[in-house]
Amino acid sequence: MGLQGDPVSACCRLREWKMSESNFAERSDTSEEKVSGATVIAQALKTQNVEFMFGIVGIPVFEIAFAAQRLGIRYIGMRNEQAACYAASAVGYLTGRYVECCMPPPVSMAETSAVQLAASVIRNAKQPLLIIGKGAAYAHAEEGIRKLVEQCKLPFLPTPMGKGVIPDNHPNCVRAARSRALQFADVIVLFGARLNWILHFGLPPRYRPDVKFIQIDICAEELGNNVRPSLTLLGDINAVTKQLLEQFDKTPWQYPPESQWWKTLREKMKSNEAASKELASKKSPLMNYYTVFFCVQEQLPRDCIVVSEGANTMDIGRTVLENYLPRHRLDAGTFGTMGVGLGFAIAAAVVVKARHLGQRVICVEGDSAFGFSGMEVETICRYNLPIVLLVVNNNGIYQGLDADTWNEMLNAGDATVVAPPSCFLPNLHYEQIMTAFGGKGYFVQTPEELQESLKQSLADTTKPSLINIMIETQAMRKAQDFQWLTRSNM
Repeated sequence: MGLQGDPVSACCRLREWKMSESNFAERSDTSEEKVSGATVIAQALKTQNVEFMFGIVGIPVFEIAFAAQRLGIRYIGMRNEQAACYAASAVGYLTGRYVECCMPPPVSMAETSAVQLAASVIRNAKQPLLIIGKGAAYAHAEEGIRKLVEQCKLPFLPTPMGKGVIPDNHPNCVRAARSRALQFADVIVLFGARLNWILHFGLPPRYRPDVKFIQIDICAEELGNNVRPSLTLLGDINAVTKQLLEQFDKTPWQYPPESQWWKTLREKMKSNEAASKELASKKSPLMNYYTVFFCVQEQLPRDCIVVSEGANTMDIGRTVLENYLPRHRLDAGTFGTMGVGLGFAIAAAVVVKARHLGQRVICVEGDSAFGFSGMEVETICRYNLPIVLLVVNNNGIYQGLDADTWNEMLNAGDATVVAPPSCFLPNLHYEQIMTAFGGKGYFVQTPEELQESLKQSLADTTKPSLINIMIETQAMRKAQDFQWLTRSNM
């Protein structure tokens, strides 16, 4: 819940500041017959089991925040109202607060005839694929989906926030052959996944023209968006998965593990993984994305919550950084919104800290993405949240310039005319933002420095930290089969 009061004059701000919590309490409790509006709002939130409130105070929100705290609601004061809203939305995803807000709704199940037909289509598929989306994570459908995958020996592909519903290192996970799996599957079952830009709208050339989609979703308005599915199963994803399992329990069936389709997928996974490892081992004065993420992956705790945003930082990071548990990854999501990272990380860390879970929150940011909400570092330090921030710094958006090239360019004219729009000042010391607020900051340029700083950051649970990771300014992704989402005419 991002709350923002209207702008007021400087004298009003001063008067607001002088009003202490005790004065507020005295004013609110002068008469048993009078209850302030702020108290009514706070009590309504408390009645709905709201645990956390994110906002920025100003008159009259100031009084609501105090009233909420008096009732035991944790108030987290943010530096930007957008970040406050991002944080509130992430808490709902991480905690399942949508279930606690009201009486549990009846579980919606799909029509039996549709489920039977879906099971038949899956049995007859030559090259099947399951896509596990964020909706499956929301539905807590991990147990049923994993049983379906393992019982029927089916390949699966997670969407970015579907990672961890089944562990990324599961032998049936084909994320390393993502393009090949999407392009040649003849039957695709969508478990709470949307055919939006993340899945290339379900259209050729990324998919076969004759591919059959079976779409499972609890939201009727999501069914048939962009592509008309062959079958729709409207209902709670967890419940519908169990319905499918009943069909395969009645008549056992397995997709052949030694099929040509599995052979094709395994070969592509092997070649892609080899290409990534080759890039990670590349020797150069500065690291590339793959070097960074392979170093990070080696040390990440299995139960950590990974938050990620950026362009190449997010895209490459999700192919290397593994998730083993559901609802343990947060990123820019459906709309590719930049600026969500620190708000999401704060939300995750507040939940972890309040519930004494002992997990670490790892927030992986591109240098551009970090700039959207960088002042939330102060919020992180103020509440001493267990966050390790990794800023992957290439001096710009997608690509930047090294210091020598930047200085030479400035000699050619005014920066507003000659500086590439994607470039930032070279070698910025983002780690000093963290140290300015009392956290720990590291500036690293080599794999060894990165490994040591990350080791220290994970070992120190008393302070948040920020590791500013310098990489090649022209670092890019490995060669892609399809370029249309990242192609530029620059």
